[in-house]
Amino acid sequence: MDQILSESRPIAFLRIDPEGLPLHCGGDCRHFGLDSLREAIRVDDQLDFLFGLLPLPDERLVLPLVRMANGSIAEVHLVRDDAAGDWILLIDAGAHAREHLRMQQYADDLNLLRKQQERLLARIEKNNQDLQTIFNQMRLITAIVEGDGRVSFISETGQQWLQRDAAQIIGLPWEEVLPFAEQDQDRIRNLFSLPAGQREKLHLHGQTEPGRHFWIELDLQDDPRDANRKIIHLYDWTEIHDLRRQLDEKVRFQGLIGKSKQMEQVFDLIQEVAAVDSTVLIEGETGSGKELVARAIHHSSLRKDKPFIAVNCAGLVDSLIDSQLFGHKKGAFTGAITDQMGVFEAADQGTLFLDEISDIPPNVQTRILRALEQREITRIGETKIRQVNVRILAATNKDLNLEVEKGNFRSDLLYRIRVARITIPPLRDRGSDIPLLADVFLKDAGASAGKEIDGFSSEAMRILCEHQWPGNVRELRNAIEYAVICCKGPVIQARNLPPEISESSVHHKVDGLLRDLDEKERIIVALQKTRDNRKAAAKLLGISRATLYRYLEKYGLSAK
Repeated sequence: MDQILSESRPIAFLRIDPEGLPLHCGGDCRHFGLDSLREAIRVDDQLDFLFGLLPLPDERLVLPLVRMANGSIAEVHLVRDDAAGDWILLIDAGAHAREHLRMQQYADDLNLLRKQQERLLARIEKNNQDLQTIFNQMRLITAIVEGDGRVSFISETGQQWLQRDAAQIIGLPWEEVLPFAEQDQDRIRNLFSLPAGQREKLHLHGQTEPGRHFWIELDLQDDPRDANRKIIHLYDWTEIHDLRRQLDEKVRFQGLIGKSKQMEQVFDLIQEVAAVDSTVLIEGETGSGKELVARAIHHSSLRKDKPFIAVNCAGLVDSLIDSQLFGHKKGAFTGAITDQMGVFEAADQGTLFLDEISDIPPNVQTRILRALEQREITRIGETKIRQVNVRILAATNKDLNLEVEKGNFRSDLLYRIRVARITIPPLRDRGSDIPLLADVFLKDAGASAGKEIDGFSSEAMRILCEHQWPGNVRELRNAIEYAVICCKGPVIQARNLPPEISESSVHHKVDGLLRDLDEKERIIVALQKTRDNRKAAAKLLGISRATLYRYLEKYGLSAK
């Protein structure tokens, strides 16, 4: 007893009479929640049980682990005081109690940790389910690939797209799951080896086992939960590709490109005249695409499998034009060392396109008229009549009615070739087609030059759309080819365009601005627009530099 009382750890004692009622409370009672005799009566049920045993046959009883009313753990000694005839209840936070406390705390900590772990695992599982639900709801073709390259998840959309169940996919290497050619798989493997910031989306074309073609955009991302795991997103844009193809079919017709109202009318006319075998006069400015229209008519007609012969009449030699059109017999003239057929015979059963027909001499026009009406020709130097079955498509950039009035073109030939007529609008009158044409020409020129150019800057496209294009589509194509050669980056800039186009655009813009200004104001604005470049300002104003300097002197502007 003395040893216990002498130790410094918390100890409380109760003096209890033989009936078990507390007489006195002393020591560290508060440590155990025994602030008074009143509280001492409210001790643990185990002590109540002890009191029920009094008087004990032995002089001492020890309970090593008792939980007190306030939750603390104590070691309880019940000792008989023979001198006083009562009992002393000693409550001790001893070594056993402290060890129990530590073990209990450790058990509680483990239990808390286990519960936290269970909640975390439940949350992770829920997050996994939520992520999979999101992938499924987004209708994405999504696959999760583990560090060893095997698929651990495939979205429902992916299963439908691959026409395979998840059970047939999970655990397989991704190369056996995704139906891409070996070359495309190498590109995907390269993505796996790159850091996330250096990866680019891949555009792939493939074919599933049933033979269905598809166009896919592939995006590879790191899994935020595990750096070794990758998430593959596949965006199926096959439908978009098909829509674009249908749109291309609408804006492209046999090599002709346009979505404007005027070009839609041209496409309709081509189909209408292709259905018959009449002669057609194609009218349009230089570079507007008259030969393309002629070829479109031929390839849409019943003669499409027969020859198409194109002749630029402006390039025919006057002394040989008869021979070139109708052929000649050996010895017919100096240099005629063999028999030679002309273009009418070469185009037999097919189509003969006579471009710039207005440049044919009047005497040759007569023979062409006869060939059209009689369907027969005679070679130079012989009398044999040869039958020809050829469809004539003629083109001109002139007003043939005016040429008839001038006596340069036969009226009867005009009526004969103008059974049907197609007029091609100049490019300046169908500005909505310029971006479309520019994009097509950019792809062609970029492929030829071996350059990957994405498009045009807004300023460059503005200039293209504002230019008047006197050379029409041919001039636009040449301008794009020039810009591709000059371009050093991924986008065509205004400075890459031919100078005559960029400068004419500025002139056109400034000309509208200066129209209502007086002479001095025009000069001032022109200098401002050209940043005081006198040569450029003179060009904008349409005057020589010497004249500009005289005006500057006249208006006192030379020093500014």
